[in-house]
Amino acid sequence: MHIMLDNDTDFEGWRRAARRLALNGVTPSDVTWTVRSDDEPGPASGDLPDPPNGTFNVPASFVELARTAILHRKDDRFALLYRLVWRLRSHHDLLGVTTDPEVGEVHAMARAVYRDMDRMQAQLRFREIGREQKAHYVAWFEPEHRIVEHVAPFFASRFADMPWSILTPDVSAHWDGHAISITSGIARSEMTGEDRLEETWRRHYSGLFNPARLKVMEAPQAYWRNLPEDSIIKPLLEDAMRMTGGAFIANQTAEPRKPRKRERLRDTPMVRRETQRKTRDTHDTIAALREEAANCRACPLWKDATQTVFGEGPQNASIMLVGEQPGDKEDLAGKPFVGPAGEMLGRALRDAGIDRGKVYVTNAVKHFKFVPRGKIRLHQKPGTTEIRACRPWYERELAVIKPELVVALGATAAQSVLGKIMPINKNRGRLIDHDNTKVLVTVHPSYLLRLPDEDARALEYRHFVDDLTIAATFLRRSANAA
Repeated sequence: MHIMLDNDTDFEGWRRAARRLALNGVTPSDVTWTVRSDDEPGPASGDLPDPPNGTFNVPASFVELARTAILHRKDDRFALLYRLVWRLRSHHDLLGVTTDPEVGEVHAMARAVYRDMDRMQAQLRFREIGREQKAHYVAWFEPEHRIVEHVAPFFASRFADMPWSILTPDVSAHWDGHAISITSGIARSEMTGEDRLEETWRRHYSGLFNPARLKVMEAPQAYWRNLPEDSIIKPLLEDAMRMTGGAFIANQTAEPRKPRKRERLRDTPMVRRETQRKTRDTHDTIAALREEAANCRACPLWKDATQTVFGEGPQNASIMLVGEQPGDKEDLAGKPFVGPAGEMLGRALRDAGIDRGKVYVTNAVKHFKFVPRGKIRLHQKPGTTEIRACRPWYERELAVIKPELVVALGATAAQSVLGKIMPINKNRGRLIDHDNTKVLVTVHPSYLLRLPDEDARALEYRHFVDDLTIAATFLRRSANAA
């Protein structure tokens, strides 16, 4: 069976094909995976014959793992992932077998992709092309893996007020202030324009340069070419060597020592205890999940956050409230919704006739994502990668609580709960059926706090209470019917 996918990162095409192949009993050795070229016709994955009646499930953690690993440049990644799908049908807990070579290989691929994403976010620099109102910002980057489309939303949120383009040999991402567009890749020699921004950055970098923070072993010279300060790093390091008598450079360029056990654990996938599996037929408790989540390393947010902020509330709650992520106060306290947004939520619940003590409160993302500004930590919206990485925790909370109604507070929560981007205003005010659970979408209480006008804030607060009243009415009707 020859399967041709639309492009190198066609996860949805691979997923559809893998499901149909497995249901038709096509063994991995009988499948060849290729990617369609621009001028190459051929059957796409959607042209496979319909599968026979029946279905099978794989752990949600595998779906997220595959979605990341498929961005790796490894040529046989599609075949490797399908082999795991084939084996997971009869061995549902296979991902917990850390000694399995194929499981270990896929985890290593995912970690390499995450590291590449981190590097791109840290090292990419824009330069200004044009002047004044015609200015556009351009950056060049050479990623190890096919990560551009997945990292582009990070830059769209961070640099939302400036038009930019990120050029790479694979694809190019562009932001016009409203939407991201993807075009074909470009050679570095094709980059032209003024370098005013780069020159400014070089002067700034010379003033703040600290050789101890460069971490040469973590940012090898192969990556310097992606930085506008490339031309001055070497002379600055030479100055540091002269000032330290060569000790710094000798230490930085020596053969890397074996990492300490603590450092090695950072890149090790989280291993769940056999008694705490993800499937919904287990006997998880919220206390056990909270303890397990304290060591979560599924995305890089854990590195800067104070702690994992897990959900809390009665395990038999009828309502489950899902927010975006913990804020500064929540990160320090280790509890959800204890800051200003939490106070606003508590007030609105009271006005809607809901006892907050009887609802379960959690967040789509369990670690605080922020940008430091002096002593202040500014909230940053979680990206799709982080939402996906954290979604298994939400699913396991949902399986334990078994609420009659889930209330998604804000766009990030709605995306996590419903599995896709959902415009708030178009979907609020009504109950949505999703996976045998009722879902209500509304705004996040922090949205009300950001409104500058008192009248607008009062109006939006009434709308928010109206949404929560729908939840209260639904539960009363459900109780009466029971």
